[in-house]
Amino acid sequence: MSNRLTVRITWRRLSAAATIVLMCVPCVRGQADQPPPLQPIEPIADKRFLQEYREPFVAWEQAVDDAPIAVSLDASGALWAAGPWGVSRLVDGKWQASEGDALNGPAFALAAEGDLVWVAAWDGLYRIADGRLVRDALEDKPLGVVRFTAGRLFAGGPDGLWERKGDEWKAVAGHFSRSLTDVAVVDDTLWIATQRGLFALRDGAARRFFAPQDIASGAVRSLAVAPDGRLWIGTSGGIEVYQRGKRVAHFGGAEGLPCSDVLRLEFDPQGVLWVATVQGLGRYDGARWTWRHSARWLPNDNVRDVAPADDGTAFVATTGGLSILKRKYMTLAEKAEHYENLVRARHVRPPGLVELCILKQAGDLSSHAPTDTDNDGLFTGLYVGAEALRYAVTRDPQAAEHARESYRAMEFLQTVTDTPGFVARTVIPSDWGQMADRNRSYTPQQVVAERIVNPRFKRVENRWRKSRDGKWLWKGDTSSDEITGHYFAYGLYYDLVADERERRRVAEHVRRVTDHIIAGGYTLRDIDGQPTLWGVWAPERLWNDPEWQPERGCNSVEILSFLAVAHHVTGDEKYQRELVRLFGEKRYAELILEPKLSAPSEFTYIDDQLLALSYRGLLAYDREPKRRAVYLKSLQRWFDVVRGDYSPLYAFVYGGAMGGDFGAAGCVEFLRDSPLDMVDWTVDNREREDVKLVRLPVIEHLQVNRLLPASERGLNKWDKNPYQAFDGSGGSSESSSVHWLLPYWMGRYYRIID
Repeated sequence: MSNRLTVRITWRRLSAAATIVLMCVPCVRGQADQPPPLQPIEPIADKRFLQEYREPFVAWEQAVDDAPIAVSLDASGALWAAGPWGVSRLVDGKWQASEGDALNGPAFALAAEGDLVWVAAWDGLYRIADGRLVRDALEDKPLGVVRFTAGRLFAGGPDGLWERKGDEWKAVAGHFSRSLTDVAVVDDTLWIATQRGLFALRDGAARRFFAPQDIASGAVRSLAVAPDGRLWIGTSGGIEVYQRGKRVAHFGGAEGLPCSDVLRLEFDPQGVLWVATVQGLGRYDGARWTWRHSARWLPNDNVRDVAPADDGTAFVATTGGLSILKRKYMTLAEKAEHYENLVRARHVRPPGLVELCILKQAGDLSSHAPTDTDNDGLFTGLYVGAEALRYAVTRDPQAAEHARESYRAMEFLQTVTDTPGFVARTVIPSDWGQMADRNRSYTPQQVVAERIVNPRFKRVENRWRKSRDGKWLWKGDTSSDEITGHYFAYGLYYDLVADERERRRVAEHVRRVTDHIIAGGYTLRDIDGQPTLWGVWAPERLWNDPEWQPERGCNSVEILSFLAVAHHVTGDEKYQRELVRLFGEKRYAELILEPKLSAPSEFTYIDDQLLALSYRGLLAYDREPKRRAVYLKSLQRWFDVVRGDYSPLYAFVYGGAMGGDFGAAGCVEFLRDSPLDMVDWTVDNREREDVKLVRLPVIEHLQVNRLLPASERGLNKWDKNPYQAFDGSGGSSESSSVHWLLPYWMGRYYRIID
């Protein structure tokens, strides 16, 4: 972990998520005299929206491998699945073998016709009626296709294609390939999809569509007739749309289809197109594409079929099992309640710290266990902020109690160290027996190797120390990230939750921590008397040491914010004098005008998170007009770089001070589109055809060239790159969701969300 960015990304993993709006908008309690934003804010109503989620996956009865799979719903809403096992029905989350005639082999396709479901099988045609499987016709004919289209029923396979005529089955005459995959009727034309092209059969004459100007690929897999009568054609090269026998549209990567290797098309009752592909499930509503892939949504990305139900549920057949995607109407307020319950269920551990939990089995929430991270202090601070804001908005005493519990855990991170003002990264019970980063020793050679790559490397062998009472292990080498999260929480808790007695307690605590930083020459001195690796805000280091150039803008904003918070909370003018001295004499006014570096080799979203948290203190508590003008210019320069990320954290901070157009609608869409599932699934967007892979804005990551919706990218707590093409831990942990709750309650507090 010697690379600078790698070290920072690993050690500063906090969801600074959304943290700053609090600075300049009239508040509900405690800061009513704050200046309003420079321009008015148009609030966004919390209207009901459709929230998508999934049920637990259902495994197949046997391995699928490359075998065809099909799913269909009967008139009662029961789901049937065809595959190597034959035909089964889903009952209470388990597969139940069909009753009736025996089907001693595989089934390949299903088609619903009113109360019946037709089955194309290895030895002929079957029907499912009243839940029973009955042999029907075309006995001993191998059938791979059955389709009910325009009131007509067809079945076919390598021996030919047949149509039901009354009580008989008549062979369809014509010159077309027998590698049948699907059929559809549009007006007086029978369209036949095959692996050797698309055929149009009309008046006994067949026309083959195979040329590139007519169709992207001759491997035609599926046909679907849209409500407007146009024919949609799924191929291995994308989707074609035909009208009156002519190609009128094509959908591939350039048109928004993430994977052009299409296996199945289905229109749902609302006219939305569902697209099964070898890399995921697409959905097209006529205006935009939605993409579902990764274990967040599917047991395997190779999707073979989909059966949409009338209520919006989609039964998705993949090679790894069945996924049941559902939707329900929610408001953001209801979603916040869901996340609050999630936090309380699995993410608060003694003495009140909040962060992620590990999952002993990937994605299995029943296997959760607490764990420590380097950023427990920061995330706990964000949770204190979120609950303080919730209390200010709702007056719910439970929110105040939660904030109080976690604030006192933050106090404990200082008192447990038995020092005048040093703050631990985190604590764990001394009998845990496991921790994320154990004590270790370094040989002289290892130290040199570390310093060659990172000259700022600090040799820390005893990361964990036992508390005086022996009950806790506390972790040192605390970073600037943690301290930034602490000061963010101090101000909000003091303003919005604490009573007069508790305010005195907060003031005394903030005084200890701030005096410790000042006494250390604006560094965070560890128990060894030396600055921690990242805890440096000293003028001589930021101005004169090239190794600190990447952080000097961000760290300058941080320390000015700490002093502003300390002055506000304690009322002690010495902190104001120190702020003025750093701003003027030490020229931090110049440093903060370049709040972060934008060069791809130095760009990191960790700084954006910390800046968002730090601007809050500056703009809330230092009102002197000349300094404030510089702060706002710094804020503007920072936000100009990240405006297009539509982060509720970044935008609500900026909007709270500036107002006007700050992308609030896109941020609210992020809040709505975020999955209810906070498991850190691996999400791989490297093979998508609707994006390009680039090396910007962060040169060390492979990234996509446009911001994908929250439901289609890895879990992002606003401390890492939202454009990463590959992200996640394979479902081995669950986030606390604080990165969502904080900006939501900020939005409510500042009436960005009404």
